[in-house]
Amino acid sequence: MIARRPEIASPPTQVMGVAIFHRFFRRAAGLNIDKQDLNRYGDFINRKLYDLLLRGEAAAKAIDRDVIEPFDLPITKGLQESVHAFRELDEEIELDRILDHLSNRPPLDLALSEEMEAHFPVIVGALSVALARTFKIIDPDVKEPSGEDWERCFGIFDLLL
Repeated sequence: MIARRPEIASPPTQVMGVAIFHRFFRRAAGLNIDKQDLNRYGDFINRKLYDLLLRGEAAAKAIDRDVIEPFDLPITKGLQESVHAFRELDEEIELDRILDHLSNRPPLDLALSEEMEAHFPVIVGALSVALARTFKIIDPDVKEPSGEDWERCFGIFDLLL
């Protein structure tokens, strides 16, 4: 049986600190984003976070645990490298406080450990860095991603995460 991704509403862009996100995307990949991009970004983060947590839940259930821990998530080498890149960027931008409020906590069968809850900003930050850099891999000259650029990135992440 394949689980269906629930529809998760994006949080309002006011909470996200628009100026900080503009600076983040410029620093991470030289991109200029607009308000519509921030809505796409929020959708992307919530979809991918849900996908990671769904796999983490399956890993925890497989060994009869009733909470999801950070090590249950399928963090690849590339995503781990994005964690390190995010931490370097975050020292300059201090984005982690905003990212913690960005991600909706999707409904799952298992609870999240306190450590897992504490890791949300870093995981979201890593996904953000990976997303920004994916735009540049697809088109090294892109400065202002179009809707089509976003869809390409979504397709790549849906394929790999």
